Amino acid sequence: MSFLARRATAAAPSLSRAFSASARRDIARITLVGNLAATPEVKATSTGRELIEYAVASNNGPRENRHTSWFRVAAFIEEGPRRDFLTTLPKGSTVYVEGDAVMHTYTDSEGKPRSALNIYQKNLEVLRRPVPTE
Repeated sequence: MSFLARRATAAAPSLSRAFSASARRDIARITLVGNLAATPEVKATSTGRELIEYAVASNNGPRENRHTSWFRVAAFIEEGPRRDFLTTLPKGSTVYVEGDAVMHTYTDSEGKPRSALNIYQKNLEVLRRPVPTE
């Protein structure tokens, strides 16, 4: 057995990662179930790349003391049927969203430090579309 092979097999188990050859990346995942606040919109980034932005409202608590949390979600989806599907979802659609959560800190126009939770969509399922009113 060569020196490198012996050294590789003698490595501590906590240092070896048999399930992945890539470097470790810490990332937070989030799952949301809620209603679309408005129809998703296509916007351009400063680099010219297009993204789809939308907001999801999620309620909790009893009806008389209900609390609503609002989440801004962004999705990088190339032109095609998936993008067309997302951009035509009506306000009020109940959706299940899985995404990566990233905390972003910045200084506002008044010089105060602020933070925002950015959610980047990885998966979206439509659970219910609103009933059209006639």
